[in-house]
Amino acid sequence: MHAPLSYITPSAHSAWGTYLLQVDRVLPYLGPLARWSETLKHPKRALIVDVPIEMDDGSVRHFEGYRVQHNLSRGPGKGGVRYHPDVTLEEVMALSAWMTVKNAAVNLPYGGAKGGIRVDPRQLSPKELERLTRRYTSEIGFIIGPQQDIPAPDVGTNPQIMAWMMDTYSMNIGATASGVVTGKPIHLGGSLGRVKATGRGVFVTGREAARRIGLNLDGARIAVQGFGNVGSAAAELFTSAGAKVVAVQDHTGTIANAGGMDMADLMAVVRRDGGVGAFTGAERIDDEAFWDTDCDILIPAALEGQITVARANRLKAKLVLEGANGPTMFDADDVLTDRGILVVPDVICNAGGVTVSYFEWVQDFSSFFWTEDEINVRLDKIMVEALRKIWDMADRHRITLRTATFAVACERILMARQERGLYP
Repeated sequence: MHAPLSYITPSAHSAWGTYLLQVDRVLPYLGPLARWSETLKHPKRALIVDVPIEMDDGSVRHFEGYRVQHNLSRGPGKGGVRYHPDVTLEEVMALSAWMTVKNAAVNLPYGGAKGGIRVDPRQLSPKELERLTRRYTSEIGFIIGPQQDIPAPDVGTNPQIMAWMMDTYSMNIGATASGVVTGKPIHLGGSLGRVKATGRGVFVTGREAARRIGLNLDGARIAVQGFGNVGSAAAELFTSAGAKVVAVQDHTGTIANAGGMDMADLMAVVRRDGGVGAFTGAERIDDEAFWDTDCDILIPAALEGQITVARANRLKAKLVLEGANGPTMFDADDVLTDRGILVVPDVICNAGGVTVSYFEWVQDFSSFFWTEDEINVRLDKIMVEALRKIWDMADRHRITLRTATFAVACERILMARQERGLYP
């Protein structure tokens, strides 16, 4: 049985609890707008759907799906769709709330939303995956749309999933609606640069943060948890800047090489096997030993709740770049601050993906598409400018980058709420 949306216990050990504590921490910096702060703690809309599909063996299985629209004050909902066996309503609520903050932090005209299905997509055949996606899209179809809520890929989903979502929605309304999702294949209205956009955003914010603390990227040691689109793209960009990847962890295992790994060889193994486990250019180590890696920069780019208090006390990094959503526990955040480890928070660090999703959405509306160089230049400019304003806030109030990001974003969200007023 699901707990009521507003009364899930704000424990620091859950994603939603972490988010609520983050909101509480930012309240002193909101001034008169704080009277609207409860808006941030109540998702506007949460939909739970049953997703029955016929399996290849003729049996019928039921999966539970969700779509949460946390806040729509600044525009239509925007956020990914996650296929993972541990997806819950509470997790999707938190992810949608972080999307609200993230979109406002980079000043995109969106609110926050998120979706998911509790399923292990690796256990389904391609045809079963298509049926699951099409049924889920039909079930949530009445609350999504190019001007209402625009899904995108997340953990366990990809451009093909988005193609099926776009096609299903289009069939149901009787017209092609390419703008209903982003992260689509290029020839269906997708944007160049979208696949690596989140990783590029991690690199851009990491580059600016490293410059700020006097860390030279040439020779810097990088440890990456999660080696999908985000982690691998960020790793490639950092190595191009002269850094070396000394440890990688994903669902297939943990590998380390203090001298640095050959990225071309590593990427070839990942493309072949779907993970880093069989890479021979590094030593296989225990998963928990990953957190003891001698490194300068740590990039958690897997799932939420990975940096616990115990792990935060062991980290040797100078800089943590949150490629994943919510990878640092609330109490662990304080440990990192006390230890002088700079954290570039998820709500700005991994905002490159939604920024290029915004570019894709704009291109779909205009039916005019940009070059990859144009996209990367615009992405870099937006990310650098957003981070500059956040850093100004952090310096002015002597607060962490996370609290500063929330302060900048929540001021924009609540100003929109105040100016729109309450209807009726």
